[in-house]
Amino acid sequence: MLVSTTALAAGDIVMHRDPGCGCCSKWAAQVSKQLGRKVKVVDNAQRPALQRKVGVPIDLSSCHTAIVDGMAFEGHVPIADMKRVLASRPNGVHGLAVPGMPVGSPGMEAPGVRAQPFSVIAFGTGGRKIFAKHG
Repeated sequence: MLVSTTALAAGDIVMHRDPGCGCCSKWAAQVSKQLGRKVKVVDNAQRPALQRKVGVPIDLSSCHTAIVDGMAFEGHVPIADMKRVLASRPNGVHGLAVPGMPVGSPGMEAPGVRAQPFSVIAFGTGGRKIFAKHG
């Protein structure tokens, strides 16, 4: 079950992160800038319960879970992919995930370090599928 958009302030994005995680703040800053919306950062030691509630498969877990317009975004999902799924709202897709914390994904950039290739996985009642590949 996804969080109702009416439960959020109009236009706000809520990102639940592992307490004190710094890369999450970097991702949130990029999302805020590129989507032009405020991101509320919540330190949440009970994030696994939130992940279950919004339908994030455990094996797709990362360090933060964001709720945007009723969809879940797990981990360092590129903003272009977020925009695309929010605009298209594919049937059976409840969110996108980038499992782990791949170097070079948004918020995980490291100067002088080569980016790792990674996939963005769509998940929901329609199952799972690769939504995008990067690198």
